[in-house]
This record gives sequence, C-alpha cells and structure tokens, in this order.
Amino acid sequence: MRADDAAATRDPQAGSALAGRVILVSGAYGGLGRAAALACARAGATLVLLGRKVPRLNRVYDAIRQETTAAEPANYPLDLEGASPDDYAELAARLESGLGRLDGLLHCAAEFKGLASMERTDPADFARAVHVNLTARWWLTQACLPLLKRAEDGAIVFALDDPARTGAAYWGGYGLAQHGGAGLVGMLQAELASTPVRVSGLQPGPMRTVLRSKAYVEEDDRQARDPAAYAEACVRLLSPAGAEHRGAIWAPRA
Repeated sequence: MRADDAAATRDPQAGSALAGRVILVSGAYGGLGRAAALACARAGATLVLLGRKVPRLNRVYDAIRQETTAAEPANYPLDLEGASPDDYAELAARLESGLGRLDGLLHCAAEFKGLASMERTDPADFARAVHVNLTARWWLTQACLPLLKRAEDGAIVFALDDPARTGAAYWGGYGLAQHGGAGLVGMLQAELASTPVRVSGLQPGPMRTVLRSKAYVEEDDRQARDPAAYAEACVRLLSPAGAEHRGAIWAPRA
C-alpha cells in the first residue's frame, strides 16, 4: 500500500471527532465517497482511499493534501468486481503492516447500470450489481473485522439507497442488493454485540451523483442535493457519537 461543504449537521467537535483514527473509505472518488473522505480528513482521520481508478483516487488524495491538515492519506487501488476474498485478506494485512490499525470502514462503492426490467436485464449486469453492492461489501468487511475488533471503538458504516424506492420496478440487482444491505446491518450488529465493533447504515436523501443520473433526468431532478450535504453524517457515524445509531439505518435530513 502506497501513500500516494455543506453539511447535514454541524458538530462543534468536527475538527477532532476522528482524531487518531484510521478510516477506510471504499468508492472514495464517487460522489458521497469523495465528500465523506474530505470530511473525515478535516475531522482528523488518517484516510485509506479504495477504488479501482488510480487517477481518480489521486485527485481525492491531492484534495485532502491541499484542503486539509490531516495526515497523508493512502491510496489502495482495487476493483471490487474482480477482487477475491484473498485480495481483501491481503488488503487487511497491508493495513496492519503499514498503519497498524483500523478504526472505521465506510462503504460507499456502488454499481448501477440503469433502470431495466428484470426480464430484459443482462445476466452479467444483474450478477455484477448484486456482487459489488452486497457480496463484495461483505467480503471487505469480513477481512477487516480482526483489525476493527482491536480498536477501542470500531465502526462499520454501509451507505444504502432508499429500499422503498429501489424495491420498485426496474431497479433489478441494485435494488435487491439495497434490501440485502439493510438486512446485513441488523444481522451483523447482532453478531458483534459483544465486541467493540458497531454497525450502522446511512440512508442519505437524493444526491446529485453519476449513479442517480442513470435513473433520473438531471434537469427534472430538483430533489437531489450535493453529496457534501451528507458528509458530516458519515463523520458522525464513524465517530463515538455514532454509537446512538448502533444497529440502525440513519436517514438524516440535509
């Protein structure tokens, strides 16, 4: 591993809420991922930025270096679609050897090709959506659990889409994965109840992202907000204050 905003709510301790913590952000150059990474850096965290496109990771890395006083982040290029459990185990081993700890894991990576009927969905697209949005998230979490359990206050946060909306027609594998992710939050929290690790979900409102633009015409999408509106909610869930949302899915207002 190489070291290569408007907020939903303003926390007076935001500048130190994550001080001394190492946070891994998957999908770190996407809409919410990028905004959350910057907010976590401003809150004092050391960031590990995970994504498949190195140039885009580098841009987030540069923004953190230029716009915050946080410790130097680390880039970790990885394609969630093709990565195996062994790849995630290697990631965890590199985190341990390079940084010695992991305090938080924020899942923002997502895969969505666009609205399509189940009948006409390409089987490969369906499998890819379920894998990236659910299976790969669990594989990454499973690999990181031993490190997170060593933290005094380990946090796992899953960014989730609104299941009521994505459970409707034409959302396919992506929509099904959102329901699976919501179930995973409660299931995993129950299994980890006796450990220092807490699990929660974040359900932001509509955001202006590339993913959403595949389902909505931008000029008619007046509900969407900048992803930065939910960045501080990510910080809160990863910080000690997030304990109040343990095992729950939080839908903050922007």
